Amino acid sequence: MKKWLSVLLLAMLVFSLAACVSQQDDKASESKKETTNTKEVFKIGAIPDQNAADLDKGMTAVAKYLSEKTGMKVEFVPSVDYAALVTGFQRGEIHMAWFGGLTSVQAVNLVPGAESFAQRPRDAEFHSVFITQPNSGITKLEDLKGKSFTFGSESSTSGHLMPRYFLTEAGIDPNKDFDGKPNFSGSHDTTYKLVESGAFKAGALNEAVWEAAVKEGKVDSNKVKVFYTTPAFFDYNWTINSNVDDVFGDGAKKKVEDAILSITTNQKEITDFFQTDKFIETKNDNYKKIQKVAKELNIIK
Repeated sequence: MKKWLSVLLLAMLVFSLAACVSQQDDKASESKKETTNTKEVFKIGAIPDQNAADLDKGMTAVAKYLSEKTGMKVEFVPSVDYAALVTGFQRGEIHMAWFGGLTSVQAVNLVPGAESFAQRPRDAEFHSVFITQPNSGITKLEDLKGKSFTFGSESSTSGHLMPRYFLTEAGIDPNKDFDGKPNFSGSHDTTYKLVESGAFKAGALNEAVWEAAVKEGKVDSNKVKVFYTTPAFFDYNWTINSNVDDVFGDGAKKKVEDAILSITTNQKEITDFFQTDKFIETKNDNYKKIQKVAKELNIIK
């Protein structure tokens, strides 16, 4: 009898311990599942180079399209400035971003294995425009000496890096030859508004943003005009992080890249925002000139 009772008590003890272990395993499994779900959100970003509402609308459309095309959870994460987006990409928190040429070079330098893989056709031959008021007397770059001037963001390819490069080519030192130090407006749309208002005599910005502003009546062409368009250079692109397959599984990176490259005018909200009818392949090597110029001007090391 005593032996039978001992066996019964032992069995109950084993059962109790097994139940506790099972509960702990369930909790661990739930915790793991929550962590996995967090990682499964594919986060995209874009340099804040224009109106925040327009940017949010366009990038949210991209996120929705990618979700439908890939079956992944995709979310657009706004950035306060260019540097914040590059930092988020470096930390692996942003899995893909719409960068300008300079920020893509910075991101690729910081994240080994990151790839600039797609661009609009126009980004292979992009331009900056220099603008001024019609009665300013400014007709060429050399006329900017002694005049007040505004760039866009300090990290912008078309709003700062390449305009500064072409100014130096014309014999102008932006740090010495303007009326005061050059201003940095922070975005292309702010640049044309500052020149239009007369706050600055001239400025430089993204050709595509300027064309859209004129077309949509956002800028008064009686108060501001283009007086110089730069030679062509590579600029905007989609850059994908090297951690994508590790976080989302083998093949996730290719799935996302194929989805971006398959965008057509059927995705009108996207193509209208990006002012294109498609995206084409690009590669990191296309931005070597951007890197070279940035190093020459001591913008990157």
